Amino acid sequence: MFEILFALLPMAILIIVMGICKWPGDKSSLLTLVITITLATFAFGTPVQEIGSTLINSTVRACITILSVIWMAVFSYNILLDSGKIEVLKDQLAAISTDKSVQVLLITWGFGGLLEGMAGYGTSVAIPAAILVTLGFRPLFAVLVSLIANSEPTTFGAVGIAETVLMEETGCPLPELCTATIRQLYPFIFLIPITLAILADRCRQALLKNILLGTLVGGVSFLAQYVTAVYLGPEMPAILGSVCSIIVIIAWSKWIGKSNTIATKYSSRQIYKAWSVYGLIIFFILLAIPFNFRATSLLLFAGAFIGGQIQGITTSRQFILLGQTFVQIRSTIIMVIALVCISALMEISGMVQLLADTLTFLSGKYYAFWSPLVGEIGTFITGSGTSANILFGKLQAGIAANMNIDPSWLAAANTTGTTAGKIISPQSIAIAASACQLQGQEGKILKQAFPYAFVYGIILGIIVFIG
Repeated sequence: MFEILFALLPMAILIIVMGICKWPGDKSSLLTLVITITLATFAFGTPVQEIGSTLINSTVRACITILSVIWMAVFSYNILLDSGKIEVLKDQLAAISTDKSVQVLLITWGFGGLLEGMAGYGTSVAIPAAILVTLGFRPLFAVLVSLIANSEPTTFGAVGIAETVLMEETGCPLPELCTATIRQLYPFIFLIPITLAILADRCRQALLKNILLGTLVGGVSFLAQYVTAVYLGPEMPAILGSVCSIIVIIAWSKWIGKSNTIATKYSSRQIYKAWSVYGLIIFFILLAIPFNFRATSLLLFAGAFIGGQIQGITTSRQFILLGQTFVQIRSTIIMVIALVCISALMEISGMVQLLADTLTFLSGKYYAFWSPLVGEIGTFITGSGTSANILFGKLQAGIAANMNIDPSWLAAANTTGTTAGKIISPQSIAIAASACQLQGQEGKILKQAFPYAFVYGIILGIIVFIG
C-alpha cells in the first residue's frame, strides 16, 4: 500500500505545485526531481550509482534529442521576428479574403498549424489570435478559435518532437506510433475545421457553405497528414497538412467569387524573402527523409540560417539571436531535463510498473477509454504535449502490456490526449490572452474553451476504446 502511494507521489507533487500552487514549470519539475531521487533511493532501494548514471544519461538524451530541436525551432521563428518578415506573412494572410469563415480557417487552422508544425511553444496560438484581432474579430473569439485550432496539430508539432519523444520513452516503433496517432485523430481533422467555419459565421444561410468548406479543408488535411505520417514520419504531417490547407482555402475563396480580396502591397521578391525560412526548412526535411537523416535540429538550423541570410540578417547577428533564444528557453531546458530524469528514475525504480499494475487492476477493460485523459492532464499541467509524453508515455505502454493491447495504441492515446488538453492548457491561454490584451480574463477564456475540450476528450476516449 505504501509503495503505491510513494509511486504516486512524484506525479501528485507535480500536479499540486504546478497546477494548484501555480509554480513555474522549471521550479516545479526540479522539486519533483529531488523528491523522486529521494523516493528511488530510500523507498524503492535503487542503488545510488544507478541513479547517478541514469541522471547523466537522461540529461544527455534530453539535450540531444529534445532540447536541440526546441532551440532551433524557436530560433527559426526569432529570425522572422528580427528581420520583420513575419509582418509580411501576416499582411499577406489578412489580404486574401474578407469572408470571415475563410479568414478564421486560413489564419488559425492553416497558418497556425504551420507555426505549430515549425516552431510550436505558443507561437501558433499568439500570432493567429493577434492577426484576427487586427481584422476586427472580438479578442475573446480570436483566442477561443486559436485555442481550438491549435489542438490536433500539437502531436505532430515542432517537427514531430512529441512523437519522437514518445518513441524514445516507450520503445514503440515510430511508424506504428504515427499510424496509430493519425487513426485516432482523423475525425478531429474534419470536425475542427467545420467547427471553426461555423463559429466564424453563425448565419443560418452560411451553414451549408461552412460545412462544405470545413469538410473540404479537413479532407485535404487528413490526406496530407495520413500519407506523410504513415510513409514519411512525424516531422512533416502538421507542416504539409497546413500548407495543403492554405492552398485549398485560397482556391476556395477565389472559386466562390464572394470573398473580396485586398490588393497586396508586397513585391514577389519581398514575399519570397518572407517565406524563405519556412520554405527552406520544408525543403531540407523532405530532402533528408529518403536518407533516413533524423538530425532534425541541424535541418532546422540550416533552413533558419540560410533563410536569415536571404532576409538580410548578418551572420554575427544570427549567432547573437541563437544565444538569445537559448536564454529565452532556459526555463524549458530545466523543465525538460528534470522531467526526462523523473521519467527514467520512475522506470528503473519500479514505480512505473507498480502504477501500471494498479491502474490496470482498478480500471479493468475500460482503461482504454480513460487513457487519453492521462495525456490531457499531462498537457494541462505542463502546457506541452512533449512533456506529457515524457511523463506518462512509459505508464501507458506498461498498462498496454498488462492488458495485452498493442503498446503503440495506448502510447498514441497519450499523445492524442494531449491535443484535447492543449485547448485548455493554462500556459496556452495565458499566451493567447497576452497577445490579445486580455490579461486577467484567463478564467473567462478557460470557461469558454472547456466544453470543446470536454467533448473532444469524450469522442477521443470512445475512439481509443473501440479501436
